[in-house]
Amino acid sequence: MSSARIDVVDWLVAVGVAAVLVAAGLSEHGWSTVLDPVGYPLLAVGGLVLLARRRAPVAVLIVTGLCAVAYQTAGFVVLAVAYMVAVYAAVRAGRLRVTVVASVVMLFALPVAAMTLGRQPTGEALVQARSVLPLAWLIAAGAAGEALRQAERRVDEAERTREESALRRADEERLHIARELHDSLTHQISVIKVQAEAAVHVAQKRGEPVPEALLVIRDAGREAARELRATLDALREDDRTPPRGLDHVPALVQRARAAGLDASLTVDGHRTDVPAAVDRTAYRIVQESLTNVARHAAATTASVRIGYRPGAVVIQVDDDGTGTAQSPPTPGVGLLGMRERVTALGGRLRAEPRSDGGFTVHAELPVEQAS
Repeated sequence: MSSARIDVVDWLVAVGVAAVLVAAGLSEHGWSTVLDPVGYPLLAVGGLVLLARRRAPVAVLIVTGLCAVAYQTAGFVVLAVAYMVAVYAAVRAGRLRVTVVASVVMLFALPVAAMTLGRQPTGEALVQARSVLPLAWLIAAGAAGEALRQAERRVDEAERTREESALRRADEERLHIARELHDSLTHQISVIKVQAEAAVHVAQKRGEPVPEALLVIRDAGREAARELRATLDALREDDRTPPRGLDHVPALVQRARAAGLDASLTVDGHRTDVPAAVDRTAYRIVQESLTNVARHAAATTASVRIGYRPGAVVIQVDDDGTGTAQSPPTPGVGLLGMRERVTALGGRLRAEPRSDGGFTVHAELPVEQAS
């Protein structure tokens, strides 16, 4: 049920109970009588306080109980409908022990309140105390709340079991794919890479010109082997290990510094709750960008900027490498992977050389549409 619908239901219940209590008070004391300045407001408050029964069930239970006792003290012998609804809500919220204690106190307090100031004869009050009807109503309300709580708990457990089963099947499928990739591709790519490197080495040793196609094959083999290892590592990643996100970006920058790159990190804005998918994607963008800088850009400096804006997280990585507008680098697998991640979240990615030299990766990740 949506939050808007829940709010409407809560208002209807609270206003409806308040109206019933006030109408019962008017019916008991006569519609033509002057309204009691204390009793009738108590009747209304006892119903309207139910609006908060989901957020503060124990507090609502106490307030409705006090109102019920106050009704009796003020001379209103009306059914404690609000208190029964509060009992139902408190038990449904799992506060059974508190509800039982409060109800026992209520059952003893009501006759005492009825005898206060002589509002009700002592004999009649004692008969009311021995009556099983109020106890039966309270038990019925508590049983209804407990039954619904157990039903919701079973639904939650069933949903959790389904999710665990789906995750287990996904893990098994992921490991199966990793094994297939390892068995079918790793050996073949290694053979291509080794043969190409051996051919380049022999040609260089003999002083012969190395064909450009052979150099391309060698470099492509190295890149394919690196990407395949990264893919296999991701597929074999243990789900029990916490996924890396924005909190781990400083460690990425520190590792880049340790590797000899003058890397800096700047954070703008105040961080709010970021969806898990956005958190992971932001980390991957910074990771891949710094990896590309170290491997391909021949850069000496790199700056990472993370900006928290209303509705979006902005990631920008700049370097002073060899990329220029006149000689843009060929997009690799890493850049394509970044673009796919960002597009899947409904964001935008710009990766291009700057006019003054160097390369920029700029990503905007929405935090509302992502999940």
